[in-house]
Amino acid sequence: MQTGEAVTIVHGEQELFERTRHLFTTATDVACAANGLATWAAAQSAPEFTGMVRERRPAGARLRKMYRSALLLDQVAARNLARDRDRHGAHVRVTTQEINETIILDRRLVILAGDLTAGRRSYTVITQREAVQAVTSLFDAAWHSATELDVYDTQIAEIRHLAPQVLDLLSQGAKDEAAARTLGLGVRTYRRRVAELMDALGAESRFQAGVRARELGLV
Repeated sequence: MQTGEAVTIVHGEQELFERTRHLFTTATDVACAANGLATWAAAQSAPEFTGMVRERRPAGARLRKMYRSALLLDQVAARNLARDRDRHGAHVRVTTQEINETIILDRRLVILAGDLTAGRRSYTVITQREAVQAVTSLFDAAWHSATELDVYDTQIAEIRHLAPQVLDLLSQGAKDEAAARTLGLGVRTYRRRVAELMDALGAESRFQAGVRARELGLV
């Protein structure tokens, strides 16, 4: 463990759980941002941590969760996300923007997820008031511009169905005209679907879309 002024670095979910358990069990306002479902729920390392986040909240507590849109390109992940929302009363939104994986407790404490190294993730726990306020402001801005889960899920339903085929055609370097014929689409419709897929992946180019799709295991 490394400690600085109002900033603590912990290694692994178990250590994070041990240091913050009492805060989670009393928090009445929890905000969470994540790129995927596993960042804050590494049950293999600390199953208590998962239960703490999801179930041990005071009655009437507010739980907001914000996820990257690319997650909804996976049908199983999308279904699990909706199930988690319904089971635990979370308010869930989706964003196409880059986000820092973060938990904010009662606007007084921030936990930032670090990189996963050798099977273990590090976390930065911050209580310094100005830093917490800054992170909270960034989260609130992203939250207000994000889309409700059900709305985004409806918007992305068709491209989610086509995503594997579109990504495969892009990886082959297929011309738009040929790819459109393969999918039985008009060229303009195909290009629109590609643009929607890139947006969901947060990619600025077709090449970057392919890279991000591989990182997510979509191809």
